[in-house]
Amino acid sequence: MRFYTSILLWVGLMLFLMGCQADNGVKTIKLAHGLDVNHSVHKALVKMGEDLEEISKGKMTVEIYPNQQLGTERQIVELLQIGSLDMTKVSAATLENFAPKTRVLGLPYLFRSREHSFKVFDGPIGEELLNDGKKYWLKGLGFYDAGSRSFYTKEKAIESPDDLKGQKIRVMPSVTAMEMVRGFGGSPTPISWGELYTSLQQGVVDGAENNPPSFYLSKHYEICKYYSLNEHTFSPDIILVATHFWDKLSEQEQSWLQQAVDASVVYQRELWAKAEAEALDAVQKAGVKIIKPDKSLFSKETERVYEKYKADETLSKLIQQIKAVE
Repeated sequence: MRFYTSILLWVGLMLFLMGCQADNGVKTIKLAHGLDVNHSVHKALVKMGEDLEEISKGKMTVEIYPNQQLGTERQIVELLQIGSLDMTKVSAATLENFAPKTRVLGLPYLFRSREHSFKVFDGPIGEELLNDGKKYWLKGLGFYDAGSRSFYTKEKAIESPDDLKGQKIRVMPSVTAMEMVRGFGGSPTPISWGELYTSLQQGVVDGAENNPPSFYLSKHYEICKYYSLNEHTFSPDIILVATHFWDKLSEQEQSWLQQAVDASVVYQRELWAKAEAEALDAVQKAGVKIIKPDKSLFSKETERVYEKYKADETLSKLIQQIKAVE
């Protein structure tokens, strides 16, 4: 694994050195992510690149490497940190390993609704969270909608937290996610996204948790025939830029890039709403049973997760500020 990681870092570095600044003076941004090209995130990033090229009158362009071509989310973020890659889309759960305050975004039932989450993301609290990783060479530029995450399983429908007992559930490499599943009575098992389909097939895990488009586009519905919409988190995707790259841009170039990202955020959220409805319809037609459990049964079991945050003054205050947003 160390050898594999080293190769990825080397490849990323070579790409950066060869392509960051073209001979004709055009700045080419290297952007990598782990999602399918049919995902709303990829489509929004393509639009961002097109808008940036138009806004900058061709002075800035974006090259996108999807489908984990340059590694897992964590590996891609590490490439940003060492300056071998310029931008990425990262899930909040992965980012919490680099920017401590973003841990709160993975807390179950923190947001009352999607609208509440957008008000937080697009306001001063969101700005604070986007800047939390700057001392780790990472700057957030915007929040994409990643919907709500729910449980899907192979053999057993999840109607209540009791049904998770003894179940091995794949989670992202996030302390918050592991504490949440453990709080529900399940056994959290961190596995990379690219390895999950095979892990489900082979019985390494009994299920996972994710949003409808990811459940559908990953084809996990071919194995997992139960999808329980308990909607435990509204954990966003975040557009990141390496400070190594950002700080070399002029104020005008930074403004162009931020403008393009802002427009892509609006576009992605529109795409997401449509993709979510289409995904749920498609998996049902493929034989997946959609369960709509009583969410209060799950939210009651999250008190122990929140208890662990009370001792951290910064995170505890942030939680209260988020809940106070109207």
